Amino acid sequence: MIGYLIDMDGVIYRGGHLIPGADHFINGLRRADVPFRFLTNNSQRNRRDIATRLQRLGIDVEEEHVYTCAMATARFLAQQKPRGTAFVIGEGGLLTALHESGYSIVDKDPDYVVVGEGRIISFEMVEAALRMILGGAKLIATNLDPNCPTEAGLRPGCGATVAMLETAGGVKAFSVGKPSPYMLRAARKELGLTTDQTIVIGDTMETDILGGVQLGFKSILVLSGGTNHEDVESYAYQPHMIVNSIADLEHEELFREFSNPVVPTRSRIANLARGPHALLTAAAE
Repeated sequence: MIGYLIDMDGVIYRGGHLIPGADHFINGLRRADVPFRFLTNNSQRNRRDIATRLQRLGIDVEEEHVYTCAMATARFLAQQKPRGTAFVIGEGGLLTALHESGYSIVDKDPDYVVVGEGRIISFEMVEAALRMILGGAKLIATNLDPNCPTEAGLRPGCGATVAMLETAGGVKAFSVGKPSPYMLRAARKELGLTTDQTIVIGDTMETDILGGVQLGFKSILVLSGGTNHEDVESYAYQPHMIVNSIADLEHEELFREFSNPVVPTRSRIANLARGPHALLTAAAE
């Protein structure tokens, strides 16, 4: 058995538009009862809202197939300090996850300052968070992504807000989102898979692929998002496979390749391409 941890933005859709063929791959996993989770470093929406968005794009998915950095953060905090308190810079998805994990949201003397994405973040909120950090609250980041893609372009991400607090407060945040081993390991455990059975599919070397490499997962980089093929060689770590799009993948052939104990080579996986322009490579020769 193998299963998948799949990024969404740049892999399944870009902006509000489905990447052609993404629905075919995911719907095929559902029909074959293959375990998978969508992973997102965006903490704004809860898993039900994300599942609904995917359904409207034609993806056969339920909310149980979605795992967010907000969920990972809330579960981490519940393990560290059950029924604790948090001051939150973020929106509904993060607030919901914290409440579901037994946390109370407060605006005075919190155990933690928790930072996520948001469109309504104000400097007043950042200033209040700084005072709490200087007063002893621990700084937690749902992720360290410096920017967040939107249909209108990029906007500052969680990492940008966290960087202000780290600089002003002289502290370092603990980040739970990708590429954190905590989030990826927790998602793998939800699938009931071993390390050798897990494949990460993503469009970003610094998050999806790095996280997979650090945990020993197989990794597939798609070029439909923010990474160009020329960029990959500059990294000290490499994905096991590179494809133009998730549409170039077929689960049955991936199962045969990645179930083999020998690391795939370029010659062995070259036939996996389905499109005339598909590009596939491997990390090792």
